[in-house]
Amino acid sequence: MYENDIYSNSDNGGYSAYQTEGNGNQRTDFVMAPDSGKDKKKKKGAFRRILLSMTMGLLFGLFAGAGFYAVQFGIGRINGGQETLADEPEQPKLPDTTGESFLKSVSNITYVNSDVSDVVEEVMPAMVSIVNNYTQTGTTFWGQPYSQQGASSGSGIIVAENENELLIVSNNHVVQGMDSLDVTFIDGSVAQAYIKGTDADMDLAVIAVPLENVSAQTKSAITIATMGDSDSLKLGMPVIAIGNALGYGQSVTNGIISALNREMTMDDGSTGIFIQTNAAINPGNSGGALLNINGEVIGINSNKIAASQVEGMGYAIPISSASPIIADLLERQTRTDKVADGEVGYMGITMQDVTDQITQMLGIPGGVYVYDVTEDSAAEQAGIRKGDVIVKFDGQKVSTRVELKKLVEYYKAGETVSVTVKRFTDGEYEDVELEVTLGSRPEGQ
Repeated sequence: MYENDIYSNSDNGGYSAYQTEGNGNQRTDFVMAPDSGKDKKKKKGAFRRILLSMTMGLLFGLFAGAGFYAVQFGIGRINGGQETLADEPEQPKLPDTTGESFLKSVSNITYVNSDVSDVVEEVMPAMVSIVNNYTQTGTTFWGQPYSQQGASSGSGIIVAENENELLIVSNNHVVQGMDSLDVTFIDGSVAQAYIKGTDADMDLAVIAVPLENVSAQTKSAITIATMGDSDSLKLGMPVIAIGNALGYGQSVTNGIISALNREMTMDDGSTGIFIQTNAAINPGNSGGALLNINGEVIGINSNKIAASQVEGMGYAIPISSASPIIADLLERQTRTDKVADGEVGYMGITMQDVTDQITQMLGIPGGVYVYDVTEDSAAEQAGIRKGDVIVKFDGQKVSTRVELKKLVEYYKAGETVSVTVKRFTDGEYEDVELEVTLGSRPEGQ
């Protein structure tokens, strides 16, 4: 039995209820612990903070909106009072890619159509393949002289036509040392060509094909190339290279302008300024055309770094630098026939080849070494001296006695030609250009 109910305050501010049994034992039935005043204060503080945060957020939104509106209003005033706040952004329109335009523009972005077939089709009739038939001479291990026939491949560009000739530009090294030159046109026909003029320093040559040797069908199939402007080129511009790669016939590669005014040293030690491109330029491409996207010739392919660690670096002579030289070569006399034996010009020198071994051992530059000069000869009267090294004859580069003799066979006694020699002066070799009036060969020589 429960005798009575007792209520007492607890330490935490609540109340405990318990009853006393008849035996004096106490049993607790329930406990009430209402929130203290301290907890009530905490809840009130939290509510105030939430209310303050919401108020601040509303105020920030109002100020931000007002600021954005003010900026848009100011821009509209600057743009001539046009309202831009509610304008929809203009969507870029894609161009029509079905047209013939090579360059196409999307908004402010320009891209290049990789299909260059139309350009190639237009310019290919102005391209030719060249085969240089030559005689290689040398000395065997036992000192015996030998000679053998050989052929090398190159390319050319039809650049002009006169009353009697079709004129083609190529590289000097493509035609150097030739016995004969064979030119193949776009229709597959082949004609013999002759050297009209060369410039060894720029590695340029102009060769001529007599029009009488070109059929009417071929004349209707070929065209004359259009010259461009290499001075206006920019890095990244697209280019096309056409040439007789590896002697297989005309082929096409494309790329971009990788570098301009690139100075390169060639195999013979001479230097030149080139356009650099990543369009593939392989052996046989020399003398071919580097074209812009309009099909204009902007360079003449001339050199390629051939090394296993190098790829995508081809070189071309800038057409703006080459044009004045080409114009001069076009005016030269084409020598198609050798002079009769009794009329061949004579210089009066004893010659010796400067081999690579001699150059390495003695430092003498490559060319034809003048071992002796005949007294009162054309060479002596022109100022050629013993020890000079002949490197050019009438502008054409010469490396051996055989090459020089071949050239002289096309010149009559009495003709005046320029001869460039390297002369040792003040401890180094310098170029000296001399005018030689060829004499007649003495009897018995």
